[in-house]
Amino acid sequence: MSASQIPPATAVPGDDVPTLLVKIFGKDRPGITAGLFDTLAAYGVDVVDIEQVVTRGRIVLCALVTTPTGAGAAEGDLRATVHSWAESLRLQAEIISGRGDNRPRGTGRSHVTVLGHPLTAESTAAIAARITGTGGNIDRVFRLAKYPVTAVEFEVSGVATEPLRTALVTEAAAWGVDVAVVSSGLQRRAQRLVVMDVDSTLIQDEVIELFAAHAGCEAEVAEVTAQAMRGELDFEQSLHARVALLKGIDESVVDKVRAEVRLTPGARTLIRTLKRLGYQVGVVSGGFTQVTDDLMERLGLDFASANTLEVVDGKLTGRVVGDVVDRAGKARLLRRFAAEAGVPLAQTVAIGDGANDLDMLNAAGLGVAFNAKPVVREAAHTAVNVPFLDTVLYLLGVTREEVEAAETHSD
Repeated sequence: MSASQIPPATAVPGDDVPTLLVKIFGKDRPGITAGLFDTLAAYGVDVVDIEQVVTRGRIVLCALVTTPTGAGAAEGDLRATVHSWAESLRLQAEIISGRGDNRPRGTGRSHVTVLGHPLTAESTAAIAARITGTGGNIDRVFRLAKYPVTAVEFEVSGVATEPLRTALVTEAAAWGVDVAVVSSGLQRRAQRLVVMDVDSTLIQDEVIELFAAHAGCEAEVAEVTAQAMRGELDFEQSLHARVALLKGIDESVVDKVRAEVRLTPGARTLIRTLKRLGYQVGVVSGGFTQVTDDLMERLGLDFASANTLEVVDGKLTGRVVGDVVDRAGKARLLRRFAAEAGVPLAQTVAIGDGANDLDMLNAAGLGVAFNAKPVVREAAHTAVNVPFLDTVLYLLGVTREEVEAAETHSD
């Protein structure tokens, strides 16, 4: 078709242009959508908007169209024809006269993801009421996943993201559900970098404890850890104190520890799906490169950084080599990985469980506290309190069906 043959674009109807909202609902079957618009086509109407939902085999189809030219008799004929067509398929039809397009969405648009295990009617009502109470409007709701948790997403307008997040985090905690609130826009679909803590996040274990078990000093390591938790030692002091207890054990223990590491449920699915989406994935750890390097190779990670246990003559010396990866170090590494990946910091996602992850979680565009300590849950952008790491995908707007389809068609 040449440029001269391209028809002029039809303007979006103004508020004074008569329109009809045609609603069809009933038992779903193939051909309903095509049949409705084939029926409407006879009246030369223009389509302004369409929305269709199918839930447990029941369809709700809404079409906003211009009123047919000729008004009066033509509109009456359209109404009669649509009702007759619907009745022939044992469907119900409702046609509402009005003017113009939908009411414009308010400024300040966000995606609110709610995770429940289970998701109760009471908690859903509370979240919806709090959205309304902040001045927000729920424009759309749809389900992202039904297992291993129920995940639904609300598209909200009319309120800025930050105050909405603050309000909903408090409400979610009261009802025992997890809520993530992120700004709407193209950046949600852009390439991202996801960086995770390792111990008790990517894996179920604390690597220092696995080493301690082979060294026969589990109780001593546990006491140093307790001192750090009480604030008597900072992370670097506690790391050096615990590693000193490993002095003299054979380097062969490294292979045994690697074999004992247990991935968190959903970890492989999370990483595989992120990679298929074109995301880059990394880990930062207060643990040891002797384990993270192996995880990087096994899982196809793009980045990894951790502390390194010093080995001399086949034995652990009880020291670490180089700079310590601590709380501030994790945030620096997040920024470094983002720069190397060419991803703006606002497009990064950080996942962790401990206080030494807080700087990283707060520096990221989205910080996710995963089964974290209360102080971490309160400070992070959002929290996930179910033991499935792949639920983080729902916070990014990825549905369970998309995950399963990617798994089915993987090489």
